[in-house]
Amino acid sequence: MPYRAPLSDYRFLFEKVLGLKQVSQTDRFAEATPDMIEAILTEAARMCEEVLAPLQRNGDLHPAVLENGVVRTSPGFADGYRAIAEGGWVSMGADPAHGGMGLPMALVSAVNDMMGAACLSLQLNPLMTQGQIEALENHASDALKDIYLPKLISGEWCGTMNLTEPQAGSDVGALSTKAVDNGDGTYAITGQKIYISWGDNDFTENVCHLVLARLHDGGPGTKGISLFMVPKYLPDEDGNPGRANDLKVVSLEHKMGLHGSPTAVMQYDGATGWLVGEKHDGMRTMFTMMNNARLGVGIQGLGVAEGAYQHALAYAMERKQGRVPVEGGTGTIIDHADVRRMLTTMKADIFATRAIALACAIAIDMKTATGDAEWGARAALLTPIVKAFGTDTGIAVAEMGVQVHGGMGFIEETGAAQYSRDVRVTAIYEGTNGIQAMDLVGRKLMDGGEAAFRLMDEIEEVAERTRSTLPDLAEPVWEAAETLRETVEWMVSQEKLNDRFAGSVPFLKGFARVLGAHFHLLAAEAEGGEGPRSNLARFYIKRMLPEYAGALAHAREGAEGVYALSDDELAA
Repeated sequence: MPYRAPLSDYRFLFEKVLGLKQVSQTDRFAEATPDMIEAILTEAARMCEEVLAPLQRNGDLHPAVLENGVVRTSPGFADGYRAIAEGGWVSMGADPAHGGMGLPMALVSAVNDMMGAACLSLQLNPLMTQGQIEALENHASDALKDIYLPKLISGEWCGTMNLTEPQAGSDVGALSTKAVDNGDGTYAITGQKIYISWGDNDFTENVCHLVLARLHDGGPGTKGISLFMVPKYLPDEDGNPGRANDLKVVSLEHKMGLHGSPTAVMQYDGATGWLVGEKHDGMRTMFTMMNNARLGVGIQGLGVAEGAYQHALAYAMERKQGRVPVEGGTGTIIDHADVRRMLTTMKADIFATRAIALACAIAIDMKTATGDAEWGARAALLTPIVKAFGTDTGIAVAEMGVQVHGGMGFIEETGAAQYSRDVRVTAIYEGTNGIQAMDLVGRKLMDGGEAAFRLMDEIEEVAERTRSTLPDLAEPVWEAAETLRETVEWMVSQEKLNDRFAGSVPFLKGFARVLGAHFHLLAAEAEGGEGPRSNLARFYIKRMLPEYAGALAHAREGAEGVYALSDDELAA
């Protein structure tokens, strides 16, 4: 499908709204100069537009299949992956000590946004590898790093994450996969894992599985779980793929979407593995990869939203139907008020989501570069918001894209429905959006709301600063931030976590709406209140921001009303 990378948005956000310059001014990321950033974004855009976007329909129409124990991927995917690997796009953020580029997460996120928009099914493969690289860099022994990191960073090998089991979905602590010490530094891993994205392929030399399992002395729940590296092929003495390990793909899931991405049921029968990190500390170790993935999945939602928007916009500019309601219009359905409303809503939410996601990435970069705990708290606070709001935006925009197409959106040949089917799972995997919201009101408010209040202070400071120049935009943003502050205060005052949890999803939505308005206001300020981004900001702040009031009112109602209906009454 045709795709045009939104380079102007990245440039504007980095330069005028989010301040990527502060990242480049640190010693850690000093090489990320404006010229380098421009070159990387331009080259990534070319690859996404010319190589990956043409593969989008192939993955849907010709899904990955399992034939005689071998996964056959969609036509063209091998060439597409080769372009990703050879271009260095897998290893952008990896440590240069093992061959990575060591670039900021903000830049990695922008490229992942483009790749997800162009072909989400294929982009999921390098995203998993990026997370595995980070987990190994932080927790693996030097021996494991020396074997696996160069191969993963080059793209010769790829990585997966194995958590879920048939009897243990989001409750990872209920897993039953066992690890037995072989006495020689290796472990025998036995068990079954499900929902393993890119569990196998036919274009990399090896597939490296990070597997959660329990040693015999591991206690119950998540505290007794350890993490192991279990490769498809055991590395020989030279670090090259040797004999096959005792694992296999049992089947591939038949899915609603993402047909080009093989989601495997994996069976481990005494497979050889190596401990990553400390014994019984697997969840903490895996969370390094999961946090990376949660930001990445939110950006996947953003990418799909961009692709769906461009697809719908192109259709609206070509489709002629009905009487033209505006003088001097194009004669196509883009002249109709409701179609224009949908397209502008899509564009406004994409801008807000992209700003929130890149702000989170910049916070990660600043924590990495400076060690400042406040930047770490900012990144931690924003991560569940990015994951949930980014994927909810992807779902909403893709669904709206189908609506813009009208009846043709329900016809598979137009490709509009694929975006909706592909993006739906992003709200589920890497922790459902409900779990993200619970994390936000639970763990992320354990500081008494300090990180959230610092963010509220910044939002109100910008609103105060722009009151004289942009009063129609500044005042509603300030009022929304005050309501959000009061809701955070309510949340941290609740002794019963379930009272927080009952309103956690609307709380996250309201929080995201206010954040989105903040970044739209900054965009309008940078433009002097006149121009396309100022017009987009007015649309968002006046028409979409008001949703925060209902969402935050819902959030403050507590748990009692949620349980007001009995089980029998719900079933009546």
